[in-house]
Amino acid sequence: MPKSIVFTVTTDISHDQRMLRIAGTLAEAGFNVTLVGRVLPHSPALQKKNFRQHRFKCLFRKGPLFYLEYNLRLVLWFFTHSFEVYGAVDADTALACIITSMWRRKPFVFDAHELFPEMPEVVHRPVVKDIWAAVERMAFARASLAYTVSSSLVSYFQQKYKREVHLIRNMPLRQKKLGEPEVPPYFIYQGALNIGRGLETLLEAMQQVPARLVICGEGPLKAHLHEIAAKLGVQDKVIFKGNVAPDALAQITSSAYAGLMLLDNQGLSYYYSLANKFFDYVQAGIPQVCVPFPEYQRLNSAYEVALFTQNEVFEVRNTMLTLLQDQETYQQLRQNCMIAREEWSWETEGQKLVALYARFL
Repeated sequence: MPKSIVFTVTTDISHDQRMLRIAGTLAEAGFNVTLVGRVLPHSPALQKKNFRQHRFKCLFRKGPLFYLEYNLRLVLWFFTHSFEVYGAVDADTALACIITSMWRRKPFVFDAHELFPEMPEVVHRPVVKDIWAAVERMAFARASLAYTVSSSLVSYFQQKYKREVHLIRNMPLRQKKLGEPEVPPYFIYQGALNIGRGLETLLEAMQQVPARLVICGEGPLKAHLHEIAAKLGVQDKVIFKGNVAPDALAQITSSAYAGLMLLDNQGLSYYYSLANKFFDYVQAGIPQVCVPFPEYQRLNSAYEVALFTQNEVFEVRNTMLTLLQDQETYQQLRQNCMIAREEWSWETEGQKLVALYARFL
């Protein structure tokens, strides 16, 4: 019988591309995989996959009561659903998996997508930060296997917790069909509409950029960003798409002129990040405007696929204009993406994941 693995997240799993890839790859490798997340008011129906999926409908949407409710629901669900490996994705679902793996005497795996105590929403709230730090410390102490998304985070966690932490990066599947930039052109932002993502700066920069902006994602800043766009007079060239299914998102991205990868330096979680959108843009064959954080500098030194900018209106605007006006630079970056995409794909990174989980076979 194949080994059964459960992965727990607080996201709507229908849009969680990293977890869909991880679950699908391990299922193909012979594991019996279940992915557990939550359902939101506008969540689409789940698509049939080669692994099981389950979503909780929670009374609370955010804050301490949400995290408490979600972990309690998980523990109760685990009473009637047993697995041979319990995998928590980030600290926000770790407690339920740690508790259950201990009383069932099964392995616990910790997949740290974020440095949770250093997230912008947490880093300046000492009590909340201490709570998440304690959960993270417990997770790394208990985990039979731990991995994260960037080399910087690997070094940080290994130094802090004095244990082995592996690297599994957020790389997309290799796209078979590539588009051409639409005319008139548009820039694309993929991701959550959260604080610290440079979205307010981007909207202000768009006042002097002769192109459209397509924003694919949802989040707590959505209404605020609509207000800013209207106030700045850019609402006619900023398109809010909301959450987009992975296949449709890949198509929209490949027809974009360039991607946007902006973050504020608000805590080490962002500073050490390696966002999946960086690789999504490369895989789509489009250059990007990117912040010069360590991981992006390291990758860009191997294949120059991005122009770096500080997350300030003047800098962002000028970098976007450079891509629009300097065709020699633009075409060279685009050609570099075509080379890099052959290496930076889930087809190669997924093999490393399977090798890690082979210890449980």
